[in-house]
Amino acid sequence: MAFRLAPTAASEGFRLEAHDSVGSTNALALEHARAGDPGKLWVVSKKQESGRGRRGRAWATPEGNLAATLLLVPGGELRLAATLGFVAGLALADALDAVVPKGRIAVALDGASRGRNRFELKWPNDVLASGAKLAGILLESAMLEGGRFAVAIGIGVNVVAYPEDLPYPATSLRALGATCDAETLFLALSDAWSENARLWDDGRGLDAIRKRWLARAAGLGGEVAVRIDGNVVRGVFETIDEDCRFVIRDDEGSVLTIAAGDVHFGAVASARV
Repeated sequence: MAFRLAPTAASEGFRLEAHDSVGSTNALALEHARAGDPGKLWVVSKKQESGRGRRGRAWATPEGNLAATLLLVPGGELRLAATLGFVAGLALADALDAVVPKGRIAVALDGASRGRNRFELKWPNDVLASGAKLAGILLESAMLEGGRFAVAIGIGVNVVAYPEDLPYPATSLRALGATCDAETLFLALSDAWSENARLWDDGRGLDAIRKRWLARAAGLGGEVAVRIDGNVVRGVFETIDEDCRFVIRDDEGSVLTIAAGDVHFGAVASARV
């Protein structure tokens, strides 16, 4: 099966550029933007040679996994566009629910989860299955002529393989017993993106996105440790605020709002991170 867009996505003007292998779908998408591409372009591949995650970390995409980037050239503020990562997380979780048969993957009940969803969202940009990282999301931007900017929303999913040399648990759909392939997942993702983007509504529906995200949030109400620039802050994960920043209450009862950091739950949060 070849990569293809869902009919809803195609009818809304989204376009598709599919590759067998690329260096980085995000980098390629931003190159297109600098060359004048108007956006609403999906760049997808089943293999990525030089993918990257947050803070410059490498992101491995061996043959059969999914690397997908949506290029947008929005008209609003860059600050608001940053919340599109939460739209992407919801879209991917919805797509996974659609293509992975119920009963194939169990709801996580390991203390880092409230046990409500098979696929959970970990702030700010991960999708978890059975408490392990299944997918990551990376937003990158580029300034264009005329004061405009482009946003590349990169989505990497461990479909058939996952890295094992990580300081946190990871998994793949295949390891969890699911038989979905990258092409089928992308078809569902392109459809789910359209639905969630309509809800986001150029930022006007951000509160609805926030509420949907919290309903899928991993670790909500539990102990958490957040590494920020080499320092570790500990407390209880209370919510995300109206700008989708991470909100915790520390041991002294103070409420802390965090814009960026690495989050650890459960037993890992209790240990040195």
